[in-house]
Parts: sequence; C-alpha cells; structure tokens
Amino acid sequence: QVQLVESGGGLVQAGGSLRLSCAASGSIFSVNVMGWYRQAPGEQRELVASITNGGNTNYADAVKGRFAISRDNAKNTVYLQMNSLKPEDTAVYYCNADARLSGSWTHNNYWGQGTQVTVSS
Repeated sequence: QVQLVESGGGLVQAGGSLRLSCAASGSIFSVNVMGWYRQAPGEQRELVASITNGGNTNYADAVKGRFAISRDNAKNTVYLQMNSLKPEDTAVYYCNADARLSGSWTHNNYWGQGTQVTVSS
C-alpha cells in the first residue's frame, strides 16, 4: 500500500500564504500524477492542481496565478504553494497520487487524510 501524509495546513488571514506538503511512502515502484484536491463544507471535492512526474502542471481556474504545484520525484513528495489566499479557498485539502507498487504492473489511486486550510477575512 501507499501512504500519503500531508502537512502545512492551518489558519491564515486573507492575502496570506501557506505551503502544503505531501509525502508518499510504501513499497513504491513509481508515482505518476500527483495532485491536490479540496472540499469545502457542502461542496463536492474538486481538483486544485496536478503535476506529472515529467513536471507538466494543471490548475483549476480559481487558483491560477496564485497557487503553484511542484514535486520532488526523488522524495515522492508534492508541494502546493498557496499565495494571495482568499476566504473562498477555505476547505480540507487532500493529496492524491497515482502510484505503482513494487511487484505490480498496475497503477492505483491513493488519497491522503486531508489537511484543513482556513482563510479568515
């Protein structure tokens, strides 16, 4: 199995910044796409940003120009730098990874436990 451990959430004022980290561990052979999703109360979980192991990125329109996703392939770790935060960014942020275990021929999708980000106005 793959474990995804997130860190970096918290409470910040509008206009502030936070950096989320997510480290994947386990019997990993390779990690393909890694990404961040968020879910606000009463809302569906939505993609925030994703990055391939080649560095190609994808962002939700709501965060373009404010958030930046990056990864360290050697550490199987993905980061999300969040700047100019707004109250509407308040949500639980989940790490997601598409990974292949050692000895397996298939990729499976894994989720972290989530980290709360709260932006006060």
